[in-house]
Amino acid sequence: MHRAAAEFLVEFGGPNVEIDGPGSSSAREPFELDPGLCVGEEDRFAGWGADVGCSLFPIRELDQGRFFLGISEVGEVFLVETWVATFGVGDAALESLILGVVPQKRLRGVRR
Repeated sequence: MHRAAAEFLVEFGGPNVEIDGPGSSSAREPFELDPGLCVGEEDRFAGWGADVGCSLFPIRELDQGRFFLGISEVGEVFLVETWVATFGVGDAALESLILGVVPQKRLRGVRR
C-alpha cells in the first residue's frame, strides 16, 4: 500500500455509503472503502496501473463486484474493469462517486 492509499483510507474508509438512484450523469451506487473486497484482483490492478503509468492500490469494489476502485500514488481514484476511467483526485473523486458522476475513460481497448 502506498502513502496516498493509506491516507485516503484513513480519512474516508469505514462505514458504508448507502446511496442509490439517479445521479448527475450516472446512477449512484452504494460503496464502502474496503481493500479486502478486491482480494484476488491484484493482477488486474498491476496491469492497468502499468498501462496508465502509476501504481494502483485497490480500495473497494463497486456495483456488487462489477467494477473495482483503485487509487494512484497521487490520490487519483480509478474505476477498474476491462477498461479504466478516473473519478478525479482525493475529495473531488469521492464527491463524484457520491453525486453519481460518470468517470472519464483513460484508455481505449480491452485488457484480458
